[in-house]
Amino acid sequence: MKMKEETAIIIEYLPNGYPLERKMLPVAQAIGDTNLTLLELVPRRGETLEIGEKVYIGEGKRDKISYILGRLKREKLTETAKNQLQEVIQELIKKSEERFVNFFNKANAINKRVHQIELLPGIGKKHMQEILKQREEKEFESFEEMKKRIQNLPDPEKAVEKRIFQELTNLERYNLFIG
Repeated sequence: MKMKEETAIIIEYLPNGYPLERKMLPVAQAIGDTNLTLLELVPRRGETLEIGEKVYIGEGKRDKISYILGRLKREKLTETAKNQLQEVIQELIKKSEERFVNFFNKANAINKRVHQIELLPGIGKKHMQEILKQREEKEFESFEEMKKRIQNLPDPEKAVEKRIFQELTNLERYNLFIG
């Protein structure tokens, strides 16, 4: 079962709301740091949010957030939010390296023709087969170790980062990292 987001990182703050919506309701675009869920948050009255700031959105008393408006539709992401998103994704991957390395240890075939690993930008059939072969001998413990064990492997950390960004900003047929 998926855990609920407890904290989110602000990727855009619009003190006057969306320019075309005429609501004038301050709104923040954020990404949950557990499930990578894009969210729209409404700050408490009188609160100003900073881009890059981590805010509590879990159950109970929230100090800066009044309520969660809902999931943020990818079409509504501002350019600022998209730029910030890349930085936040990099940070989240570094903080949870084990989780993302584990993806390479556990990824399966989606169907007879496509494997999850192949959906990562820059990683094709040859690298995928080498990853599968290597992980059978011994599971990977870090991105660094993957690069040492697999010749000419495109940076796995960058590949994961690009894929997460793709999944958050485009409609993908298969999502590997976001719900």
